[in-house]
Amino acid sequence: MAYQDLRGFLKVLEKEQQLVKITDEVMPEPDLSAIGRNAPDLDSAPAVLVENVRGYHTPVVLNVHGSWQNHALMLNLPKNTSIKDQFFALKEKWEKYPIKPKWIEREQSPVKENIISEEDGINLFDVLPLFRINEYDAGYYLSKALIVSKDPDKPDNYEEQNAGTYRVQVKGKDKVGIQPLPFHDIAVHLQHAEERDEPLPIAICLGNDPVLSFMASTPIEYVQSEYDFAGALKGEPIELTKTEDGHLDIPARSEIVLEGYIEPRKREIEGPFGEFPGSYSGSRQQPVVKITKITHRDNPIFENLYLGMPWTEIDYLIALNTSLPLYKQLKRDFPEVEAVNAMYTHGIGAIVSTKSRLGGYGKAVAMRLLSTPHGMPYTKIAIIVDEFVDPFNLEQVMWALTTRVRPDKDVFKVPHAPGMPLDPSSEPAGMHTKLVIDATTPVGADKARDTELLGTPEDTDKWREILDNMVNRKED
Repeated sequence: MAYQDLRGFLKVLEKEQQLVKITDEVMPEPDLSAIGRNAPDLDSAPAVLVENVRGYHTPVVLNVHGSWQNHALMLNLPKNTSIKDQFFALKEKWEKYPIKPKWIEREQSPVKENIISEEDGINLFDVLPLFRINEYDAGYYLSKALIVSKDPDKPDNYEEQNAGTYRVQVKGKDKVGIQPLPFHDIAVHLQHAEERDEPLPIAICLGNDPVLSFMASTPIEYVQSEYDFAGALKGEPIELTKTEDGHLDIPARSEIVLEGYIEPRKREIEGPFGEFPGSYSGSRQQPVVKITKITHRDNPIFENLYLGMPWTEIDYLIALNTSLPLYKQLKRDFPEVEAVNAMYTHGIGAIVSTKSRLGGYGKAVAMRLLSTPHGMPYTKIAIIVDEFVDPFNLEQVMWALTTRVRPDKDVFKVPHAPGMPLDPSSEPAGMHTKLVIDATTPVGADKARDTELLGTPEDTDKWREILDNMVNRKED
């Protein structure tokens, strides 16, 4: 792989003209959010490194994952690789799971170059260039942290260690709030710790290898390791080291790590916060984290993520890593499934292409989608199309909707089902009515009349290659 950490990836982006550096002084607010909002809308949607933030001495990088070009480069693919090709390239890398990490000694770990303990005086504002991501956020948020925790009932079980992304609100110089929703892995760990009335050790890792950030926001199975998947995507082991207390495995090349613990059975108001559906979430009683140590690299880089009305960086970050796990789970039970596009709002909307084995098959695929670990709470609208329809091509999907759907028999609702509480249309929060649209061609007993599809002209593939080469030469 061409990079080992965030710094290495920024060099890759710069070489590929996918990084912009701002050297002039900028204000934390509203400048950083305005930069994060605008970067994904540019033609190349580059990452942006802000080197001089007024009042702080740490640079900020935004929009690292915020384009299909950057996403392709993360996967070590040419930057102009199509979305569909990135999906199947990701599938091939996925099959290499697991590639186990490599543990390195503390002295060899860049993240241990500087250590701040409670005796030194923990002050997050001395290390992090904090800013509100959206105007009415309740405070400063860490929106792109990789958070490590273990099940206290199984402290030596590596597979059940979790490295996930959860929103973190800074509440003081050594205190933050965290939102672990009930279906998150960390919520299981916290429950077990609180049953013992014990603190839950966690590590909040900032500025990570982009593949680690990608996996931390991926809905994999509880007993699967994000680190092992990250190794598979890179084709080489991720380097890990231990936290200062020795409890947790953390990326050795993170820029900054905040070590601490969730205080048992303590809750404080957290939020509102501008969330991934493009709206503010409400305020809720959430757990509190005490920070006991900070470790960081020399001259650290702070990475944060802007969330806004789609599409922003988060939509690229959680697009294919939501689609592929759903594809794998569906394919296991329904081998006719060809691809899954769950790029829309973390899979709240999902499109599945499948060959139909028998009448009503599309509806069966939809019901399985809605019962997967991620589809159950997240997916609200499921659209099923034929195997020859590219689910990543919305023009083809609209063709299927307009020519294959009979509303009286192909559209149905599932009332009072689990929902995503951060979806503003969820009422009450966490409950939803699901919508299924079966846009497949009827087969078997469901077949009403013969329909002959238009074919593809001969030599289409040859001429696509010729035209692509002509266009690329013109651009060069």
